[in-house]
Amino acid sequence: MKNSFIILAATLCAAVQAVAGNITIKGSDTMVVLAQKWAEAYMAKNPGTKIQVTGGGSGTGFAALENKGTDLATASRPIKAVETQNCIKSFGKRPTEYKVALDGITIYVHPDNTVKQLTVEQLEGIYTGKIKNWKEVGGADIPFTVYSRENSSGTYEFFKEHVLKGKDFAASAQTQQGTAGVVQAVMKDKGGIGYGGVGYSSGVNRLKIAKAASETYYEPSEQAVLANDYPLSRYLFIYLNPAVNVGEVADFLKWVRSDEGQKLVTDAGYYPLPVNFRAK
Repeated sequence: MKNSFIILAATLCAAVQAVAGNITIKGSDTMVVLAQKWAEAYMAKNPGTKIQVTGGGSGTGFAALENKGTDLATASRPIKAVETQNCIKSFGKRPTEYKVALDGITIYVHPDNTVKQLTVEQLEGIYTGKIKNWKEVGGADIPFTVYSRENSSGTYEFFKEHVLKGKDFAASAQTQQGTAGVVQAVMKDKGGIGYGGVGYSSGVNRLKIAKAASETYYEPSEQAVLANDYPLSRYLFIYLNPAVNVGEVADFLKWVRSDEGQKLVTDAGYYPLPVNFRAK
């Protein structure tokens, strides 16, 4: 009788949660504004659903996913092998991955900066401290002020892997919490350089980037990112426990990847999924 009561109570609790339609989203700071736009639009269409969005970085989102502290983990980088294994230990399955948008990690400089383009190798030199002055890359005689993201950031991880090739950032790099903080710092600093999502590039200049000096320089435009010509192109992701991928959560994820949800990607300054990636 006691066990039956417990089972009934658990079932009723689950039913109440399903009716309430509460969804939690945590993770990438790059994706916070985008996730909020999705949440607001979806809640307007579905008044019975409440969606809570918080940032903290992709790594924070994966930790919350492992600890069952969020329904959805947003990430600006793919999940790491160790994070996958931690999730398997926690809930017995690999997290489900959804690509939900595209982005090009953008290099920000002060509006007065005359430098228009850099190679990935030059970026590596700047961010590891080997290149110390803008005159070394064709600019004014001004020392670099290097702005970076905190190490819980997926953008930090992506940049370290694809630009620094795993090397350490220069000790002089100034860590900013969130991409908006990087942009604000660069706007005020003529020697400043920063990086982050293309959706945050208002008020600063964006540099063209080439894989090597002998190759074409590309802006992080939609065309260049979709074609993977821009060297720092990437997908943005949502991960979740497969057991949670039902009911309102599943409906929300399908809507995010639909034509309607993808229109909001453009509104947030990022690039929508190719048509063949979208949910029908």
